[in-house]
Amino acid sequence: MLELSAAAATTAGVVLLSVVAIESGGAFLVRVVTGGVPVTPFQTSFFRAGHAHAGVLVTLGLVCLILGEATDLAGLWRWLGQTGVLLAAVVMPAGFFFSAMGVGRERPSRWVVLLPVGAVLLAAGVVTLGVGLLAL
Repeated sequence: MLELSAAAATTAGVVLLSVVAIESGGAFLVRVVTGGVPVTPFQTSFFRAGHAHAGVLVTLGLVCLILGEATDLAGLWRWLGQTGVLLAAVVMPAGFFFSAMGVGRERPSRWVVLLPVGAVLLAAGVVTLGVGLLAL
């Protein structure tokens, strides 16, 4: 049976508690799509994308955290393999939400720069972990 390191267990606990924030985002999204919050079609699409990315990437990030425990990765490489996706789970949704904020916004603001940053974190995390698992 695989045992989690103390660091991985702590990280997993914090991430699981963060799901409540994703739930509150879902409640906001329900208000958006039912007309309770006046937004543009652009904002609706970006809010949906941000919420979806948060949920999917948190789930994938927890899987990566556990799989990283089974590798021989060490130091920065282990950290990146285990937490890169979790960082992307914060950065990418932030890019969607922050770049869509503002009354009547029809185009993303400068915060959209967080999307490629999150994509790089996601790719770095999964590639590092994938290589670490294949090297076993």
